[in-house]
Amino acid sequence: MDLKPPTSPAKPAQAKPAGAYRAVGGKPSKPAQPAGPGWLQRLLAHMPQLLPSSCALCGAAGRETLCAPCHKRFYTRQHRRCIQCAMPMPVTGKELRCGACLKDRPAFDATIVATDYFAPSDQLALALKFGGDLRLAPLLARLIFDASRRNPVPGSDVQLAMPALLAPVPLGLARLQERGFNQALEIAKPLSRMLDIPLNGRLLERKKETQAQSALPVGARARNVRSAFALPFAAMDQVRGLHVGIVDDVMTTGATLNEVAIVLKRHGARRVTNLVFARTLPT
Repeated sequence: MDLKPPTSPAKPAQAKPAGAYRAVGGKPSKPAQPAGPGWLQRLLAHMPQLLPSSCALCGAAGRETLCAPCHKRFYTRQHRRCIQCAMPMPVTGKELRCGACLKDRPAFDATIVATDYFAPSDQLALALKFGGDLRLAPLLARLIFDASRRNPVPGSDVQLAMPALLAPVPLGLARLQERGFNQALEIAKPLSRMLDIPLNGRLLERKKETQAQSALPVGARARNVRSAFALPFAAMDQVRGLHVGIVDDVMTTGATLNEVAIVLKRHGARRVTNLVFARTLPT
């Protein structure tokens, strides 16, 4: 704002003390806050809300990555699922686990999923993993968070315990260098904040490069990831007696997550829960 010069002699202007502020419109404004080392991260965190956007599914203009109609249409319906592997189960019946988990119980104890892996949800996972669309990671995290607040067995009093620590399924070094990021870690970061659960992005490491699970027949997938994961020496004592949550984008046969759970329980983890965006259905 331009100020008119005074009509009468005035005392020389004195410098305002640090932290001083001027009134605008009759109300004092807050003192400017110093820009700390995290100012850029805070600015970038608000960028999606400040910039024009469109729905990742239907393309409708708006500020949200997923518009309200698409959210209602695709992510509010709730299946009755096996509490261990999250496979859809018949509405009737009292058993909490599917026949496959009763016959051959996995090493993990529970699985929380946001949706099934079919159109259009599969496009979100593919666009993140192979298209590098990192704006989708917070969206997938939000949908997993919403699923964690739902009852896995509608109409019952079953409540799944939440983990005390989160960790992503690790990528091998070659694939990480090729892709430039680990999609599981990118989902785990915002999910950790939403759930208020600490995240250890290096709790697990992949000891050997493996073939892409999606390129293998079902029977070969468990062999492909056998002995593929380990805990670094510094992390070996961090999981003893702990409930650990493992974050991933897609669960197909569960072989990868089962191998991770085997490693964690070998080092004393009390319980392992998977937190996954999409669950592949049997064909």
